Amino acid sequence: MENKKHGKPYTDDFRKMIVDLYYSGQRVKDLSGEYGVSEVTIYDWIKKLSPVELEDGTSVTPEDYAKLQKQMRKLQQENEILKKLWPYSQESK
Repeated sequence: MENKKHGKPYTDDFRKMIVDLYYSGQRVKDLSGEYGVSEVTIYDWIKKLSPVELEDGTSVTPEDYAKLQKQMRKLQQENEILKKLWPYSQESK
């Protein structure tokens, strides 16, 4: 018997397929029954993988946006470190 506490590891492709099927008109209840994934999990995937349209016509998912924010914070931290190490800082002008 499977331990439900740890859940099943689903691939990104599988998650996207379920979300695509939802947007093609299938009900979450039907997808849950057919693929053995809880409805709550499917709604979570829909929330995370649904693209948001940007002003320039491109789109980004909330998951992608979170990754970009994390990357931006890392780059900002690296930039601050480099500023402190640079001997010709802007303050000496």
